Amino acid sequence: MQFSKRLDLFGSEIFAALNDRRLELEAQGKKIYNMSVGTPDYPTPEHIKKALAEAAMDDANWRYSLRDLPELLEAVCDYYQHRFQVTITPDMVMSVYGSQEGMGHLGMALCDEGDLVLLPDPCYPVFAAGSLLGGATPWYYPLTSEHDFLPCVADIPEEIARKAKYMLVSLPSNPVGSIASPGLYEEIVAFAQKYDILIIHDNAYSDIIFDGAYGGSFLSTPGASEIGVEFFSLSKSFNVTGARISFLIGRPDVIAALKKLRSQIDFGMFLPIQKAAIAALKGPLDSVKQQCIDYQARRDALSEGLESLGWERPNGKGTMFVWAKIPEGKGDSMSFCMELMEKAGVIVTPGSSFGPHGEGYVRFALVLPPEKIREVIEAIRTSGI
Repeated sequence: MQFSKRLDLFGSEIFAALNDRRLELEAQGKKIYNMSVGTPDYPTPEHIKKALAEAAMDDANWRYSLRDLPELLEAVCDYYQHRFQVTITPDMVMSVYGSQEGMGHLGMALCDEGDLVLLPDPCYPVFAAGSLLGGATPWYYPLTSEHDFLPCVADIPEEIARKAKYMLVSLPSNPVGSIASPGLYEEIVAFAQKYDILIIHDNAYSDIIFDGAYGGSFLSTPGASEIGVEFFSLSKSFNVTGARISFLIGRPDVIAALKKLRSQIDFGMFLPIQKAAIAALKGPLDSVKQQCIDYQARRDALSEGLESLGWERPNGKGTMFVWAKIPEGKGDSMSFCMELMEKAGVIVTPGSSFGPHGEGYVRFALVLPPEKIREVIEAIRTSGI
């Protein structure tokens, strides 16, 4: 059988390759520290688990949901008001099965063959996958250390800007760990207004931001709700990654377009998961704030430890990831990752898997407590790398 040429758009899945080798090394008795995949190791708050469990005991909740519950949409609107001081209405909100799935489908709802879209480089792989599934041609704007790994709209050529359908922005940024600088969102809004470009903002990490910085919403920027939408996720803030709870929020016509597409391929989010989302949005945020403090302690342990080994201090201002430059003379990022795994038992993700500008870097996921991270540093120190 000849499969769709669409599959040729995508390379091999790097996490699968790393995991296969991890299993082989573990079978040989090698101690492994897996810092490649961003799966939180913190517990899910009890009130969220309780809401899901109670809802699951009601037989009525095992039917097709067909829609987002009105109380869920209301909870999102209320949350955006008190958390971000952003006023939204229910027609500006829809649930998606995680930002990854939503991002993958949004390109199909927005793009036609040959459309041009602006994507960051490096970027999380689904940003490119979603646009390619929609038939679009990506144009990558670089995130470099010279610009603090931030978008620089002034460097995007005018002929490219005039052709662009949407621009994808991710801050705090996975994989590079940067956060928005003062005035950056205003520059992006002005750029979008000038060239009639939709902004798609990935806001999965607004609650994991360090050194006293404020994690806000792109939609709080004047004019943003007219030119943009934002993916907002509960996964990392509330440790519900497996439940896949995210929302697309913003311009009603964009929300309606994705709803129309989604209506053809699913029957709505499982009702007990909707109840769990409501509990998260309406519940206390003490654990979310404490978790941010704990992530910063992990960031500090890793950054200080790598510096002690002679590495350049990594970029890690937000998210649960740290973006580290490979030491001089260590080759390409994939071969360095394999060497790190083989000799030190430390698994990280090669920067090249996030785009050409990721070459020369690796991404660490902050999924180990500080004492384990110090073990990681010692394993690297004694490995001879």
